[in-house]
Amino acid sequence: MPDLTLRGGVGSRIDAEIEVKRSRFLCRLVRVETEDAARAAIDEARKQQWNARHHCSAFVLGPSLDPAQVRRSNDDGEPSGTAGRPMLEALSGRGFVDCVAVVSRYFGGTLLGAGGLVRAYSEAVLTTIDAAQAGGRVVARERRELFTLALSHTDAGRIEAELRQRGVLILGTDYGRDAVLRIADDDGTRLAAIVAGVTAGGASLEAVGHEWVDALP
Repeated sequence: MPDLTLRGGVGSRIDAEIEVKRSRFLCRLVRVETEDAARAAIDEARKQQWNARHHCSAFVLGPSLDPAQVRRSNDDGEPSGTAGRPMLEALSGRGFVDCVAVVSRYFGGTLLGAGGLVRAYSEAVLTTIDAAQAGGRVVARERRELFTLALSHTDAGRIEAELRQRGVLILGTDYGRDAVLRIADDDGTRLAAIVAGVTAGGASLEAVGHEWVDALP
């Protein structure tokens, strides 16, 4: 399963709500890169939904294959294991990384029991993920080779457009004496052939390492 996250970079957010026996579960899913940012998103939810009884949370930071991946969850006063952990399992089960989920619960007067809470908190996160996917708000996180391509300013716009038309992922352009395209790809040989074709052999790639990038899932 590929690693997935929200489209649009750090700070991207999507919200959804479910109701279970008159209890309202408001979930927000926010893209973050650091633990401090995740905790800031949790604090923001707490301030904005100040009259909710609980603000349970879970976040996953870093790629799934990284042994240093950070995974945290918090029940925020709900019975142990009934909120944060199922939220975390919902994120991981769908392959979401670099995201924090916060579920603010407004109590509806009916106790849900441990099993009911587990299902409700998990469903709140899954409903939000479904909304993100239905709205085209999800991208894959992939580790790709990183290249630069130096071009004259007069040719840069045309060549960039032709590369994009051929499915090449352009991360951005730096302007100085030359226009330098930053390109991410998983097949350097294929990319070099494309570049040679669109530049008539007049420019060459320079490999500059690797980078995690957003790509179509």
